[in-house]
Amino acid sequence: MDKQINSIKRQISEVHNGLIWAGNSYSKKLSQLKEDQIFVRPLSSVHSIAEIIAHIISWRKDTIVKLRTGRGELTDANPINWRTNDELKAIGWEKIREEDNKTLLELLELLQDKDDSFLDEHYYDPEFGGNYPYSFVLEGMLHHDIYHLGQIGLVIKMLKE
Repeated sequence: MDKQINSIKRQISEVHNGLIWAGNSYSKKLSQLKEDQIFVRPLSSVHSIAEIIAHIISWRKDTIVKLRTGRGELTDANPINWRTNDELKAIGWEKIREEDNKTLLELLELLQDKDDSFLDEHYYDPEFGGNYPYSFVLEGMLHHDIYHLGQIGLVIKMLKE
């Protein structure tokens, strides 16, 4: 019946564009912002919204690579993990949002034909140095997205003060 994979797909989709019990989705939170707020770091130790979204995109792209090839590439030490505001300003918020939406759709399309047995298949994860079931990366990515959704909520509150 594929309850587990369908649940993961539904949760990923809802966290980004749907109705979630815990608060607002990414699309709702980001719609509260003006473009001039996107690249602001409210404190030097706090990431901008653009930095957080680019970080999420980087890990989502790596998850897509893992799904396609069975092997990840990204590690925390890679500079693409946390790109600078200057790099991101050069790209522009519109292109960053397009990439965010594009990679989200690509991920969900890759999962479309997968069943629960796929979650037990393994890929190689360079960050953890071993083989792990796909459930590990997909559930981890969902947790990562929810964590950063909360972080974005705090950044928005700081920007409004």
